[in-house]
Amino acid sequence: MSQNKNSKTVRVVIYVSLLVSIVALGVGLVFGREIYRLYKVVSLFDAGVITENFRRMPEFFPSHTVSRGDGVFEFQSAPQELPATYEYRGETRDVREFLKRTDTSGLLILKDDRIVFEEYWKGHTVDTRHISWSVGKSFVSAMFGVAIDEGFVESIEDPVTKYAPELSGTGYDGVRIKDVLQMSSGVGFDEDYGAFFSDINRMGRVIALGTPINEFVASLENAREPGSYQHYVSMDTQVLGMILRNATNRPLAQYLSETIWSKIGMQADAAWLIDDSDMELAFGTLNATLRDYARFGRLYLNEGAYGGEQIVPADWVRASVTPDAPHLQPGQTTSSSTTMGYGYQWWIPENRDGSDFSAIGIYGQFIYVNPERSVVIVKNSSFADFTKVRGSSGETLAMFQSIARALR
Repeated sequence: MSQNKNSKTVRVVIYVSLLVSIVALGVGLVFGREIYRLYKVVSLFDAGVITENFRRMPEFFPSHTVSRGDGVFEFQSAPQELPATYEYRGETRDVREFLKRTDTSGLLILKDDRIVFEEYWKGHTVDTRHISWSVGKSFVSAMFGVAIDEGFVESIEDPVTKYAPELSGTGYDGVRIKDVLQMSSGVGFDEDYGAFFSDINRMGRVIALGTPINEFVASLENAREPGSYQHYVSMDTQVLGMILRNATNRPLAQYLSETIWSKIGMQADAAWLIDDSDMELAFGTLNATLRDYARFGRLYLNEGAYGGEQIVPADWVRASVTPDAPHLQPGQTTSSSTTMGYGYQWWIPENRDGSDFSAIGIYGQFIYVNPERSVVIVKNSSFADFTKVRGSSGETLAMFQSIARALR
C-alpha cells in the first residue's frame, strides 16, 4: 500500500513538473523576445558586458536604417601628439589616465578640418557603430530646425499638443515646444540610471516588454511651472520625436536621412532603435561610427553648412547653443544635477571657452565643438561607473578645452 502511494506521489510530481515545463515553454515561445530584451535592458550597463553591448545594440533591439548618401566626406590627416595633461579644478591631470579610467573606446580630434588624433580601444575600429545615448538628442534638435525651415512646424512657441494631440490631458498639455527643447517642460521625471526604480530605468523595462514609448510618455505628469526650471527629462526629446513624426508624416530615421545624413558625406548607414509600434526611441538610441559623429560636429562647427549648402539653418544652430533664460545659463542653472548651461538639446560648459558647446550622452559619449579654435572632439565610452562619479562630464569638457588650446 505504501509502495502504491509512493508511486502515485512520484507520478503527480512528474505530471506537475511536466505541466510547469510545458507552461514555461509556452511562455517562452510567446514572450521569448520580450524576455530576452528585458534581460538585455536589465544587464545593459553591467561592467563585464557594457562595452560589447554598446557596439551591438541593433543586434539586440529592432531598428530603422538611416541611409547615407552617395559621396563620403574624406577627412585629411595631420597627426599631432595627444597633449599629455589637462587642468581641472586647479590640478594638472594625465590625459591618457583619464581616457583609460573612463573606459574610452574611441577618441577623434579634428583641427581645421583635419584629423589630428584618432585612436580606438576595447575592440572598436573605424567601422564600429556605437550607440549615441543622449548625443542623439542633438540630432533631433537639428532635425527640428530643418522641419521649421521646411514649414512642417510653424513655431517653437506653439504648444506641444498642436502637433501631438495624443498628449492632451497629460503632463505636456499646454507646454510650449521651446520649453521641451530646453529641458524645461516641468514634467516630473527621475533620470537616475543608477536607481533600479527610477523613471528612466522603468521606461527601459516597459519598452522591452512591448509598451509603446509614446504611451509611456503620455503617462507622465506635470511637477513644475513650464519654462521656469531646467530639469533633464529624456522624454522631452521623445516628445520632439512625436511632433516630428506627426508633422512630417515620416519615420524619424527617414527624415534624418533625407535632410541631414545623406547630405553631409557620412561614411555609413546609421541604425536608430525602435519600439514595437515602429516608433524611433528619439531620446538617444542612434548608432553610428565615430567619424560620422565627427562629421555631424563639423556641420555645427560650420553653422549648419556643408559643401556650399545650408543643411541646418544657421540661425537655428546659433539659437541652439545660446542659453536665453536665467535658469539655462552655465553656472546659474536651477537643476540640482548640473551647473552646465543648456540650449536646444545642446550643453554649454560651465567655464566656457569662447562659444564652445557639446552633445553629451550617458556613460561617456561626447561631440564637443569649439568654433573659435576650429576644433571638434568626439569620444565614445563604456564608463560603467559613470553614475557613481559625479562631475565626470564636467571634467571631460575641461579636458577637451585644454586639448583644444594645446593643439597647433
